[in-house]
Amino acid sequence: MYIPPRICSRHLRQILRKTFCRLSSTTSQDVPHVCIVGSGPAGFYTAQQILKGHPAAKVDILEKLPVPFGLVRFGVAPDHPEVKNVIHTFTTTARNERCTFMGNVEVGKDVFVEDLQRAYTAVVLSYGADDDRTLAIKGENASNVISARSFVGWFNGLPQDRELSVDLDVENVVILGQGNVALDVARILLTPINILQKTDISQHALEALSRSRVKKVYLVGRRGPLQVAFTIKELREMTRLPGCRPVIHKDDVYNLNQVIKDLPRPRKRLTELLYKTSMETSDADASLWAQASKEWELRFRLSPTEIIEKAGKVTGVKFCVNQLQGDDLVNKSAVSTEETEDIECGLVFRSIGYKSVPIDLGLPFDERKGIIPNNKGRVLDRPGLYCSGLSC
Repeated sequence: MYIPPRICSRHLRQILRKTFCRLSSTTSQDVPHVCIVGSGPAGFYTAQQILKGHPAAKVDILEKLPVPFGLVRFGVAPDHPEVKNVIHTFTTTARNERCTFMGNVEVGKDVFVEDLQRAYTAVVLSYGADDDRTLAIKGENASNVISARSFVGWFNGLPQDRELSVDLDVENVVILGQGNVALDVARILLTPINILQKTDISQHALEALSRSRVKKVYLVGRRGPLQVAFTIKELREMTRLPGCRPVIHKDDVYNLNQVIKDLPRPRKRLTELLYKTSMETSDADASLWAQASKEWELRFRLSPTEIIEKAGKVTGVKFCVNQLQGDDLVNKSAVSTEETEDIECGLVFRSIGYKSVPIDLGLPFDERKGIIPNNKGRVLDRPGLYCSGLSC
């Protein structure tokens, strides 16, 4: 069932409640009928397991957007089409005669969890993480301080982010965070426009990026090179970005070769690439990078303390310099010192993680952790209610 956008909320509620009342009165107790809230990867993987695990079980998937697939559709960078191939698997699940997709239905507004629990054998909340973790520092709410999540939605055509105000008439950009999303943002900002034209990036983003003056992107982390959260694939892509050179300071990585042998394999390969990019640059790479007009730079052991503004515009970020403490090679903590450093920029992206939000006032929710309280996916004190994915 697909609910078109033009139906007003009052009529939509009436339609849905009649549907769910009919479900609750006709569903056999011998045939599980499960409702999944959210049609992203967690929702579809849950649906797959239910349909495979019970030969007669039925699944309804509710989604607030008109279309399914969540982060796979709107959260994957447009130059990574191979990551979206899982959509084919999800489409096969959606075409199962025991699975129904209901788009344009917002739980907590059009229908409530209480209604769903009355109508279904079980309800699984898989609606993801729709909010950002914040820095709680001065200047964070200034214009051109932007959530990386919103920027990804903007260049992927997510309806709620289409009107995002992004001023790319700047040369320097600071990205706070060193995960894969941070590298996605940096890569899109620095990729030549003729390459982006061959992707499925949204037209409004392509037009804005074609006018961009961005020349340099800083990727700033509060800990060191052994604690970066991005993966080797994303780092290797950045080192091979046409017309762009990497800047990884030798002082940050010169001693990494002494500990590489003691690292677990994924971290070992990533650290080797960081070390070689800085310390063992090939002649071919050195020649290419010398001609580059753009660059990205990794900065470590810096925690932002203030977004610097002048006349309402971002002019930089003030950082405190950190020391790392702890005996474990990788799991160290950052401790601030009295030393500070400023980095000039005209645009700041916050990429420090997401958190879930409560979608229904009647739903238990841990505001501090940003999750639904649960025990291995079972929502606490709510029999028949479950959660999966980022919402738990």
